[in-house]
Amino acid sequence: MGNVTVPKVLSWCGKGLLTALLVAGSFQLSGKAAALPVDHIRVGMFMDLGSTYKSTTTAVTISSGQAWTVGFNTPAGHSNLITLGSGEQARFSVDGFRIKVLETADLSTATEAYKKLAATADKPIIFTATSTGGQVYQLYTGYYATEQTAASAVARAAKTASAYLNGQTPAVKGPKHLSAGTYASEAQAASAVSTIKAAGFDAMVALEQTSDGGSRYAAWVGEAGNDNELEALRSSVSAKLPQLALSNVDSSLPAFIIRQDVSLGQAVNHYQLSGNDAKGWIENGGSEIKVAERSGRSYRGAMEISSLNGQLALVNDLPFEQYLYSVVGGEVPSSWPADALKAQAVAARSYAEFQAGQSSKFKIADVVDTTLSQAYNGISSESASVIQAVDATQGEVILKDGKVVEAVFSSNAGGVSADPSEVWNSGGDAFASVPSEGDEAAVKGQKMWYHVLLSSGASGFIREDNAKETGILTGGGLAKLTVTAKDTNVRPLPQIQSDASPVAKMNPGDTAVVLEKVQESGTYSWVRGPYSSAELVKSLQGKTATAAPSSITTLEVTKRGPSGRATEIKANGQILDVKYPDLFRSALNGLPSTLFDIVPTGSYTVLSANGTTSKITGSSSMTVLSASGQSTVQGSGTVVMNGNQSARSIDSGEGFMFVGRGNGHGLGLSQWGAKGMADAGYGYQDILKHYYQNVTITKE
Repeated sequence: MGNVTVPKVLSWCGKGLLTALLVAGSFQLSGKAAALPVDHIRVGMFMDLGSTYKSTTTAVTISSGQAWTVGFNTPAGHSNLITLGSGEQARFSVDGFRIKVLETADLSTATEAYKKLAATADKPIIFTATSTGGQVYQLYTGYYATEQTAASAVARAAKTASAYLNGQTPAVKGPKHLSAGTYASEAQAASAVSTIKAAGFDAMVALEQTSDGGSRYAAWVGEAGNDNELEALRSSVSAKLPQLALSNVDSSLPAFIIRQDVSLGQAVNHYQLSGNDAKGWIENGGSEIKVAERSGRSYRGAMEISSLNGQLALVNDLPFEQYLYSVVGGEVPSSWPADALKAQAVAARSYAEFQAGQSSKFKIADVVDTTLSQAYNGISSESASVIQAVDATQGEVILKDGKVVEAVFSSNAGGVSADPSEVWNSGGDAFASVPSEGDEAAVKGQKMWYHVLLSSGASGFIREDNAKETGILTGGGLAKLTVTAKDTNVRPLPQIQSDASPVAKMNPGDTAVVLEKVQESGTYSWVRGPYSSAELVKSLQGKTATAAPSSITTLEVTKRGPSGRATEIKANGQILDVKYPDLFRSALNGLPSTLFDIVPTGSYTVLSANGTTSKITGSSSMTVLSASGQSTVQGSGTVVMNGNQSARSIDSGEGFMFVGRGNGHGLGLSQWGAKGMADAGYGYQDILKHYYQNVTITKE
């Protein structure tokens, strides 16, 4: 930014509703060849893919509004081996490495230790089992990716639960088991398990699927972490129970270990998936499936459970068009005009179809249920208007040169969409920076805010409906106001923030100087900060190829792309070399977009009419600089005012305020822009062809 009387800032406007689409730099601008319509889609919900996607849980709790079944998903098809009733809960996990922390006959001991561990990274589960002495409770933590990872966590878990161990030593357990035979019924297998437990060994009932597609119950012994432990276990069991014919469990066959889980306060069935490449399958004939660990949401389709990198993976498999019912409703309000909903439906369908089958990114899923792909919240996001928009555009996708476009979109482009070079340093002929005037729909009906300076020298914001101007002007020509209610909050930003303390409180009769009147901070325009040097240095850590300065005194945008988005930023004259420009959002403390200006709060460089410059900093008396000269106003700090009577205060401390527009990367469809265009009478195909260049909308 050059030296100007007041640093150029973008207009501040409304409060939006939507979360930006985050693609985290993985966007491919090439198209995918048109193919037959996708019938089903796989949505990852819990998976551990490292830096690509990580959302993990020890177990998932499933229920349904009607009877539902549990079985396996194999190359030969789906099996339904267990039936649970309407409203009945069951929990699922994978048979991996874990720590057995303790075993006790006292539920309260297990529960208190569970609570301690639940607050740590070593997430617990409590199983209950029957022994010769009665009911016992087994507390585990996990799961861990490897035996070594579990071993390194033993001391940590022992320390957390030390008050409840009563002489017991936590130990690593694993997915290796012995089989003591197979049985025609669960009751027969349970009887054999009781005999083994009476001899002092861990044992459990397992439901195995056989190679011919059938099933059988088995009595499994132990949970060894490695082959040596398994052989030691075999010797011990054979010595005490020589009548048993022991064999290694065939790890190539899928199985469920059947246990009782009391982690949630009541006993429910717990099915622990075991077997190399085993995949559990949950379905219910078309009714919804509820997942407690996903905010209790309900989903269409079926659920597949598997193990990935030692963790539980949960994938929702459902009809492709039904997936869009939730995505469109999760991305935009159902009250929006029909053509805005249709535009979103076609863009979302194109994006998802491009992703479907591209297993290199999410391995076992086509997409995930967060905005890393598209917002997917299950049935709760569906509505009649959204379903109608999806059905009305069924099968329609965006094509460029005969290939499906990866039709990325964002919440609000801030008045102008992004060029690919401003986002990920790459190009693509289906994308270009275009005007997006419809984005201003986000501020329609929003309240304005007064930016005020208090007599204490502090500055903040008061919403217009909580204040009134007094008619009194300062010596520099600025208006004064008072508030209309007791203890009115003066906010640090022009928006209501429940997690941020007010700058101050005002009462009727108290006065403040009006610096300017601004829009509420939201998706169209926003204000963030001020951020101190220390805050920015911390946020920049690990996000630049060259280490950022240890203290930041100057921060400026030195290059911008076609839409005005920042593509190069220097701190103390040093380029902040992020991998691609859109990373500036996360690198600078989580900014909504890269369409911003940086306003230093500790000083301003002022360019006067005769071309000379001077640096204005905070001082003990407030000075208003105007075309006619200077005038002093009661208070502390410095105010800079331009010829339009818009003023800004300079804080006494050094820091950086970010003033910008837009929410998201800004590439492709702007959701608020689509609403604005639909409000103006544009059809959904016109909207799509505005944001995606030289494309066709085709029904497959």
